[in-house]
Amino acid sequence: MRLALLSDLHANRQALDACLADARAREATQYAFLGDLVGYGAEPGAVVDCVMALAERGAWVLRGNHDDAALAPVAGSQRADQAGAAWTQAQLSSGQREFLGALPLVVRHEFLFLVHASAHRPERWDYVDEPRSAAASLEAASAEGASHVFSGHVHAQRLFYQGAGRSVMAFEPRQNAAISLGRHRRWHATVGSVGQPRDGSSLAMYALFDLPTLQLSFQRVDYDHETSARKIREAGLPESNAARLSKGT
Repeated sequence: MRLALLSDLHANRQALDACLADARAREATQYAFLGDLVGYGAEPGAVVDCVMALAERGAWVLRGNHDDAALAPVAGSQRADQAGAAWTQAQLSSGQREFLGALPLVVRHEFLFLVHASAHRPERWDYVDEPRSAAASLEAASAEGASHVFSGHVHAQRLFYQGAGRSVMAFEPRQNAAISLGRHRRWHATVGSVGQPRDGSSLAMYALFDLPTLQLSFQRVDYDHETSARKIREAGLPESNAARLSKGT
């Protein structure tokens, strides 16, 4: 199995199409969408339809905090995932909302644990962005018999690892460089954001994991972010949602 891991699509159809095309070219055989299909972007319906079609063919799909927010917008909330949630909800059909509402918080496969945020209390949407939070996630996944955790939520590509009896360490991945994730260690990888990168680059993010060889590679993909930004503006969504696509912020 060659697994394409895509997270935080954020209703950005142009970025999603580009990442899927890249994954197909790299011979992905299984797809996993790690939550936040909607939010921020202007094409939630089209993105959900695309993911629904792939789910019918066996793709794994998880629920994220923005998906939750679109199902139950809270008026006056200051949470980032509630900004534009009511607009997103109005763009979705009843079938699309039903699909989002039925999505699980986690998927487990062999030694893999897939989650939007952290394996430790997934419903809390905790960020895994430093060794301490990665350690909590790894401990929870290990209790479920998993050694490799893949998540999104932080909109950046990071890798944490833990050997026997050792503290969790951070590892800075390089684009397209294969990293061997041996079973003698525990690993937590955040695969980045397809639809809204936040590391200073406009390039979309996803990751590929080859189960037979245990090789992980973090991918970056160029896409037409100007069209994505234009559609956000045309929809009347906040200008900041559009401007950040070119800046990667």
